[in-house]
Amino acid sequence: MKNKITLGHFAAFITIFIWGTTFISTKVLLNVLTPIEILFIRFLIGYIVLWCIYPHQLKITHKIEEFYFIAAGLCGITLYYLFENIALTYTLASNVGVIISIAPFFIVIFACLFLHEKKPGIRFFIGFIIAMIGIYLISFSDSQLQFNPLGDCLAIIAAIIWAAYSTLTKKLASFHHHIIQTTRRTFFYGLLFMLPLTFLMGFDVNISQVMMPVNFLNLLFLGVGASALCFVTWNLAVRILGSVKTSVYIYIVPVITAVTSTLILHEKMTTMTILGIIFTLTGLFLSENREKEKITNEYTK
Repeated sequence: MKNKITLGHFAAFITIFIWGTTFISTKVLLNVLTPIEILFIRFLIGYIVLWCIYPHQLKITHKIEEFYFIAAGLCGITLYYLFENIALTYTLASNVGVIISIAPFFIVIFACLFLHEKKPGIRFFIGFIIAMIGIYLISFSDSQLQFNPLGDCLAIIAAIIWAAYSTLTKKLASFHHHIIQTTRRTFFYGLLFMLPLTFLMGFDVNISQVMMPVNFLNLLFLGVGASALCFVTWNLAVRILGSVKTSVYIYIVPVITAVTSTLILHEKMTTMTILGIIFTLTGLFLSENREKEKITNEYTK
């Protein structure tokens, strides 16, 4: 049991570590591709990779299962990234970063309402507040807070959508399908819902530019690492730890982003950033250090 819990925490950390570095690849690719082009290509690559890794058809035993797969694909793959990208066009990236980090709060609400999970104690909420202070310090270390109602509201909606996806992921785990099959089916519906957007938002990919080594490698990183691998490891963590305990790892995305931007992009790390990292990690520790709960859901090996 202890080894299983450790695996869950490791899977959550690996997921967030990779997601925290994706901004570098996305920043490079935005020079040649639009957000919807990057989004569609990365998940298409992820879908193909998951088929290659585990080429077995998923067999649905109850029709209601298909509904949950459709909802998970719509929420976690299409709507979340769509609202996040649109929010970035109306408000500051730092605003979006902070607002998205409140997703664990909504996940707690959804888990209690729909999954009947145990309500977290006061430590979780104290940790949440401390982590949010830290994320604020990291995000606005070099700028001032600017409210942009439309963009900020869209970011809040994105956070709620991710909370819904995490809740759906926990529900999908109860069907006991292989985790790669579960993730792949979610990708399928996400790509299906994305197709109309490629026509509405424009999809005109220059193959010669995409095949340039720097662009191709960044797309592979987003498709194989940030999509195929990370969605599998995130779903694994949710299966083992539950949606609430897994969600608090979202707090450290800005920390990883701040550190990698310093190491790779040579951006300056300010005193405010360092202080923010300390606050965020403290909040993570408080939120995670809850009374141990019995884990009853088994994951498919």
